[in-house]
Amino acid sequence: MNVKGIHHVTAMTGNASENFHFYTEVLGMRLVKKTVNQDDTSAYHLFYGDAMGNPGTELTFFDFPGVGPNVAGVSSISGTSLRVANDDSLQYWLDRFKEHGVKHSPVKAFAGRGVIFFEDPEGQQLAIVSDQNNTGVTGGTPWDKSPVPVPYGITGLGPVKLTVRKPESTIEALRLLGFTEKERIPALVEGQEAIIVMQVGAGGSGAEVHVEPRSDLSVTRQGGGGVHHVAFRIEDKEELLAWIEILNKAGLPNSGFVERFYFRSLYFREPNGILFELATDGPGFATDEPLETLGESLSLPPFLESQRKSIEANLKWLHTKR
Repeated sequence: MNVKGIHHVTAMTGNASENFHFYTEVLGMRLVKKTVNQDDTSAYHLFYGDAMGNPGTELTFFDFPGVGPNVAGVSSISGTSLRVANDDSLQYWLDRFKEHGVKHSPVKAFAGRGVIFFEDPEGQQLAIVSDQNNTGVTGGTPWDKSPVPVPYGITGLGPVKLTVRKPESTIEALRLLGFTEKERIPALVEGQEAIIVMQVGAGGSGAEVHVEPRSDLSVTRQGGGGVHHVAFRIEDKEELLAWIEILNKAGLPNSGFVERFYFRSLYFREPNGILFELATDGPGFATDEPLETLGESLSLPPFLESQRKSIEANLKWLHTKR
């Protein structure tokens, strides 16, 4: 019943057009689904991923125009990393970030990998991580129509960093999901406790969570450039229903079964207040549109299709035709 790794990370943007440009034209990810936030259909939900939008490759965004900037703090998903094939790719990304004026660090060694830390236009904290020595959960396949050459393309999500005031309770929640401690690494901020590296399933970049204890920060205030939740992979609906029972027995309030059409989900908050999701690997994004044209049109799940006219009227037009 262990989870298999990271399924997706969902962040927030205040500018869908700028967001689309950065993640497709600068980072070279594929927009694999343009849909709406099913709990607030006035907001786009944009999914970027590999060539097919495989689970474990998806960085997604809710678009809330005019939202204030994220204020960093504890009880947050404070860092999202994106995998590339090898160390040679890191030099390509250094050059690309310089060309496009992206704020970034030099290549650093972190948690046993070569890493470049960088920010998106709204200040979201991101990293490119090398899979040079990676074992465990395999990455995806970069899109061959991307502006980034396939050998250097982003292959999926790497480790996610959680910043919390009380790490023990977050670790307990991760252990419930099947995570085990891999190692402890030096803090990124002088004077703070070591970062606890947790892994699950086959391990590796696609199945790793870094728990960062911080005693010097107040609670985060989510906004543009912040992360809303992290989702972990499970196999299917049957496992999802079993997880509902496990969470109930553990006394963790949760959403119960949620039908998202492209996958099935449940949501709960771990004790430090970070929103976790468990999401099934299927059915997938090619369920309602051809693989060749993923993300080019507004897709709505069947239970929202009857509202298409009013939903489209409340959305700012976003050009995603290729």
